[in-house]
Amino acid sequence: MLPLPAAIQPFVDQIRAAAADQTPLQIRGGGSKDFYGCLQPAGLLDTRSLSGVVDYAPSELVVTVATGTPLSTLEALLAEQGQCLPFEPPHYQWSTRVAGAPASTATVGGLVASGLAGPARASVGSVRDYVLGLKLINGRGEYLTFGGQVMKNVAGYDVSRLMAGAMGTLGLMTEVSLKVLPFAPAEATLVFPLGQAAALEQLHRWAGEPLPLNASCWVHDGSAGAAGQDLLFVRLRGAVAAVEAACQRMLREVPGERMDPVQAAADWDRCRDQTLPFFTDSAATGHALWRLSVAQTAPVLDLPWAQLIEWHGGVRWLWAPLQAGPQLQTVARAAGGNAMVFVAGAADVTGAKCQFRSDVPGQAALLKRLKAAFDPAGIFNAGRLYPDF
Repeated sequence: MLPLPAAIQPFVDQIRAAAADQTPLQIRGGGSKDFYGCLQPAGLLDTRSLSGVVDYAPSELVVTVATGTPLSTLEALLAEQGQCLPFEPPHYQWSTRVAGAPASTATVGGLVASGLAGPARASVGSVRDYVLGLKLINGRGEYLTFGGQVMKNVAGYDVSRLMAGAMGTLGLMTEVSLKVLPFAPAEATLVFPLGQAAALEQLHRWAGEPLPLNASCWVHDGSAGAAGQDLLFVRLRGAVAAVEAACQRMLREVPGERMDPVQAAADWDRCRDQTLPFFTDSAATGHALWRLSVAQTAPVLDLPWAQLIEWHGGVRWLWAPLQAGPQLQTVARAAGGNAMVFVAGAADVTGAKCQFRSDVPGQAALLKRLKAAFDPAGIFNAGRLYPDF
């Protein structure tokens, strides 16, 4: 175990007392992910006092930061050095879209715990690909360290990356080391008037070619005239010559246009944070926002609900009734993936029961063994991932 810093002692004391009494704890930073997963009544373990940058070496492309640090603070610091988190972690504010809800601020701990990434995910990798190491208090109140500050630092199990997407069920992260990258020298967004089938076919074709594809989004734009218009947005990032050559080639192959860069940047941020009209205009319908993760090469899905498609076809968003779950699961599995409730709708914006599923043979047993090893008393975020986990 590590020497115990004074700032960590109160957390260790709270966790040990909760474990002794078997009192559940809810690990929470800014609350921006309160909608995600199933929150159960529990004592609050507030991480916001764990704030600040521990170490930043721009030349080494590594930053170590306390997990309660606001994500916006970290991104501003990186931007000063011309660097970024390339997986574009979202700053979701779903939890504040309920009247009277307090303002929420995404934290670094929340971005790792949720494992959620933005539009560039399909091209640059996931959150876990950028986690180099972290410090953690487990369910026994032990202060532990995993990984380090370089890429090749792991002998045995890569425990630090295990925390990405674990939703705080395995322990309280106190600081994390992340790999960062420089901003791309050039960026351009192209928009093409294409139906869904044609857009997916074109994306699959471009993905097989040496083009600097970074992100894509297909959606029916209801503001484009009375009937609206189907549009495919493609973002390119890379060397100046590569981006310019790709723009010229793609616009020769398919009629389209190049977007104003300022407007394009704002729209990609809105796509990342799900504040585009597709998300906001349907939030009050009482339907749930479903996320279907499928193979990128999956064809158009035979479903009656409008969709927004990201990650070069790998993610299909749609608003549908909660009762449509069996139908959506069947369609998603046939396309090589799965369906889950992302936001449960206006009736239950804080989360739906069983948002997450564990249908893979042996997976549930493995998860329970991990839980028993890290949190034997079962106090951390109980039921956040699964009813019994």
